[in-house]
Amino acid sequence: MKILIASDMEGITGVVHWDQVSPDHPEYPRFRRLMTGDINAAVRGALDAGADEIIVTDGHNNGRNILIEELDSRARLNSGSSAPLNMVQGIDSGVDGVFFIGYHARIGTQNAILEHTWSDERVANLRINSQPYGEIGLNAGVCGHFGVPVLMISGDQSACTEAVDLLGNVETAVVKQATGRMTAELLPPQVAQTKIQQAAYEALLRLKDGTAPQPLRVSTPVIMTLDLVHSEMADRAARLPGVRRQGRTIEYTAPDMLILYSAFITTLALARK
Repeated sequence: MKILIASDMEGITGVVHWDQVSPDHPEYPRFRRLMTGDINAAVRGALDAGADEIIVTDGHNNGRNILIEELDSRARLNSGSSAPLNMVQGIDSGVDGVFFIGYHARIGTQNAILEHTWSDERVANLRINSQPYGEIGLNAGVCGHFGVPVLMISGDQSACTEAVDLLGNVETAVVKQATGRMTAELLPPQVAQTKIQQAAYEALLRLKDGTAPQPLRVSTPVIMTLDLVHSEMADRAARLPGVRRQGRTIEYTAPDMLILYSAFITTLALARK
């Protein structure tokens, strides 16, 4: 059984501030190690439950955060940017299930550590088929395009609730209780990582016995409505063929979630200052 571990950093054990996830800050090396520890916990849980192949994708920032020298030797790592399938690189390689490790809630969520949707400098809101979406939904939708379910998530309580609301009864590992955007009650790493390992173990057992959530199937055609922070960003984003624009809001219709995902990433690249 093959598992993809799709990782981000804002939802990693101990993280409460941008300094801790920014490569140019002195605190960042500590949290790279904690990120690797959280991922290793998920690897152990999956292997204990019978997984025989594990791919890890580093989905934060430039994709060069996980410490390869400290990664469990039984896993393989997708690193660097920009991979064709970005945060879920590898999902098209015959994967049976996905774990989201270190994920965060969508932009505008109350009591959610570093909540944003891809870029808080560019994205004010995102809706897919009129429903609010964040990175959890975007990446789960791409997984669903390939018929693969998301089985578990780790992060703060708001990210875990968002995943359950959208995806169904996924296994959750709440590693911190957010009380604001940059404040939380934290679990020590050894406690948080035990929770992650157990959630991963239970998630894979449920996949094997047929009680795991189903893949997220986004109805087609897929309509993206994206509110950008500044009108000049919409000026640039509107250069993408097929985009419809009104003020700071752009709309794009795609035949499936995979094309929509690519269009979303392209739109934000165009919108960048």
